[in-house]
Amino acid sequence: VQLQASGGGLVQAGGSLRLSCVVSGRTGDMPAMGWFRQAPGKEREFVAAIRSGGTSTYHTNSVKGRFTISRDNAKNTMYLQMNDLKPEDTAIYYCAASRSPRPVYSMLPSRDTYAYWGQGTLVTVSS
Repeated sequence: VQLQASGGGLVQAGGSLRLSCVVSGRTGDMPAMGWFRQAPGKEREFVAAIRSGGTSTYHTNSVKGRFTISRDNAKNTMYLQMNDLKPEDTAIYYCAASRSPRPVYSMLPSRDTYAYWGQGTLVTVSS
């Protein structure tokens, strides 16, 4: 299984970007997918997650109302729409996917939930 993240770039504060994560290989059942980010000198942190049905989502508090996670199972692709970007959103964004069994909702923010990781895409927000 391979995950390929794309869509990062340089944007001014208040701007928008849409990240994509394409899954290839033996995709099988991926009951949950998520986005994490890592800023320079900081730990990798959870951003958002979505279950396989596409209707159950989880966004960390700092991005609620600004970021929206979605997925298109027919295209094996997950998205992260990021609006009203702030300089503190600057980071490398990683996509991740879990394996069965379906993780409980409370475990969606945990890195341990995800077995597969993409290579990351850099988002830089200038002030």
